[in-house]
Amino acid sequence: MTGRFPSPPSRDRVRPDVAVVGAGPIGLSIAWRCAARGLRVVVHDPAPGSGASAVAAGMLSPVAEAYFGERQLTELLLASAERWPGFAAELTEVTGVDIGYRTEGTLMVGLTGDDLAEARRLWAYQQGLGLPVTPLRPSELRDREPALAPRVRGGALAPTDHQVDPRLLVPALRAAAQQAGAVLVSHAVRRLSDVDARVTVVAAGCGAAALTGLPVRPVKGQILRLRAPDGVAPGFRHVIRGYADGEPVYLVPRVDGEVVLGATVEERADTTVTAGAVQRLLRAGVDLLPELAEYDLVEAVAGLRPGTPDNAPILGPLPGRPDVLVATGHHRHGIVLAPITADLIADLVLDGVSDPLLAPFRADRFLGLTPGGSPDRSTEGDQWS
Repeated sequence: MTGRFPSPPSRDRVRPDVAVVGAGPIGLSIAWRCAARGLRVVVHDPAPGSGASAVAAGMLSPVAEAYFGERQLTELLLASAERWPGFAAELTEVTGVDIGYRTEGTLMVGLTGDDLAEARRLWAYQQGLGLPVTPLRPSELRDREPALAPRVRGGALAPTDHQVDPRLLVPALRAAAQQAGAVLVSHAVRRLSDVDARVTVVAAGCGAAALTGLPVRPVKGQILRLRAPDGVAPGFRHVIRGYADGEPVYLVPRVDGEVVLGATVEERADTTVTAGAVQRLLRAGVDLLPELAEYDLVEAVAGLRPGTPDNAPILGPLPGRPDVLVATGHHRHGIVLAPITADLIADLVLDGVSDPLLAPFRADRFLGLTPGGSPDRSTEGDQWS
């Protein structure tokens, strides 16, 4: 796609070059990159950072989350993760804010023999893609993390899977965007016609469905936050992901003593915290790291991830509206994909040229689907029915 956006950027006219709808990590990253390129940017959101990122753990895990049948998504995750060190360094330099970026790596573990067999199946697939996955014996795991339960049967190291703290990241992105000249407006956009800009970027998470008609659905996730006693750092350094008696779980340590324990994946649109989910998460977490039983439980919360029918984001022009770009549907990957999404969308806004990386994630792959993700029977007979 070339030449779709009329007129070059200008700072001497009232009408914005770019209106970004949504001030989560994706929207703010796009706003920052666009403003830094000299574009006049307005960001619309009545409650910046209150969406999925307020609940997210902040794992940057392109390797651990390389799943069967998602190779193109894995390639995008890897490309974005490669940008994270520079992205984090630049953001910290610009704002002076520590965003909790840590590089100890991720341990992937299995508690029982069945858990380990399931995990090894995935590790074999990941290794087949050439990803850095190093199997470890139980003794090697405990050399790295002595706090792991003696029952853990085995695991693997993904050294390039890192973490960041989303609750520090979002304020830093907001500050960076504003320092670059972006203006934040506490305005809820109900329809695209409410926005007046040369280009509109919809980065509204689950709210993108109502604005665009695209099949973005809420996927509920419940998550717990624990804190080590006496304000000390947790007794482990790596992000730990694994299976405990069939229950998938992750544990993310923070330097201030916090541990994020999650998360459920539920096809529901409510944000109620349920006793059953809390019980399952705590049991699995304590089974892997027994010391967690002595930690304080400080928060139990639920959020809604923006999911799509193929679990991949929607990036690029809205069909029939070349002046509207979409950056949504990131599901579990909104934090890790923020740098590459911001760069690709900002480049597209600036010069109208679509990077080949965007091709598999175009919105038109869902033509014929309703916002809920089901085929639209009025188009029965086309390739998506």
